[in-house]
Amino acid sequence: MRPAACLRAWPYVSGYEVGLTDDRQGGREAPTQPWQLYVIMEMLYNLCMATMAISEARERLAEAVETAHTEAVVLERYGQPAAVLVSPERYEELMEALEDVEDVEAFDASMAEEGPSIPWEQVKADLGWV
Repeated sequence: MRPAACLRAWPYVSGYEVGLTDDRQGGREAPTQPWQLYVIMEMLYNLCMATMAISEARERLAEAVETAHTEAVVLERYGQPAAVLVSPERYEELMEALEDVEDVEAFDASMAEEGPSIPWEQVKADLGWV
């Protein structure tokens, strides 16, 4: 799907699952939280992925790699997704986002732990930072 088709897809991705509210512009809905914009952009990104059969990708590998610089390329085997080709920049973005999510989950888990907190000065001393 090309970018123009992605923009036409906007009404289909700005759905109720991301908890949007009316922005008073033609009844369209707008994000109310920063994470909602991320969800919408991710949906648009996924809608705008090119697809290519693995056999076709073998014959046109250079073109598939070039396309991956602007959009993800889903490689299909027997009509089912088998792999995704993305640019190194997008891969790094995805890995950083995954690490951020893991950090948030670890923080939430540590905050949920029962017991006394350890003072920051003691943590620094235990790590040898003092």
